[in-house]
Amino acid sequence: MKTTAKELLKQLEELGDAKVRAHNTKWGVGEKQFGVKLGEIRKLAAKLGVDPELARALWKTGNFDARMLAVLLFDPKELSRDELDTLVRSADAAQLADWLNAYVVKQHADKEALRQKWMEDDDPWAARAGWGLTSERIGKSPDGLDLPKLLKRIESEMGKAPAPTQWTMNFCLAGIGIHFPEHRKRAIAIGEKLGIYRDYPTSKGCTSPFAPIWIDAMVRRKK
Repeated sequence: MKTTAKELLKQLEELGDAKVRAHNTKWGVGEKQFGVKLGEIRKLAAKLGVDPELARALWKTGNFDARMLAVLLFDPKELSRDELDTLVRSADAAQLADWLNAYVVKQHADKEALRQKWMEDDDPWAARAGWGLTSERIGKSPDGLDLPKLLKRIESEMGKAPAPTQWTMNFCLAGIGIHFPEHRKRAIAIGEKLGIYRDYPTSKGCTSPFAPIWIDAMVRRKK
């Protein structure tokens, strides 16, 4: 018989870990979670395979771990533009939003149309996805993007943007500085002026998300 969302919730609960829950909570995940390690979620997904119907049922539970599993079970080709838009707006934790963007949104046929829509959206999670897709284009297919206009928007909007949106706006700022020497000085100046993530806690061996440091580190690495 086919595994149900209810049965999977029980499995996820059994896999819960207090340390993972504490870590998730620190990074903005709400109370509806079990604290399952990402590796365990990936193992479950590998056993289940792509299953959009089950993914929808898991997403509807509102449980963080169930939704993380759901992301890996969705088939981007099977999702309508409107359904994907609804999913993006309801992904209320940064890690969940980033998994959804990486595994589903970026694989969707309508991602460019949605990118343009989300870039003008007041919803912080939709805007996060829009700026995330723009960051992808900056690094891979920048033709058609108005980079000076993007820098102007970042300079005027990032300082007061909601935290979910601010994160991927910063990726765009760093990406422009890294990939486009002609805009590097301005990108660094905007990062210095705004000061966002200047004091962000960074583990040893990792690069700070503070744009001026990030840009400098990546440019040096290219040489």
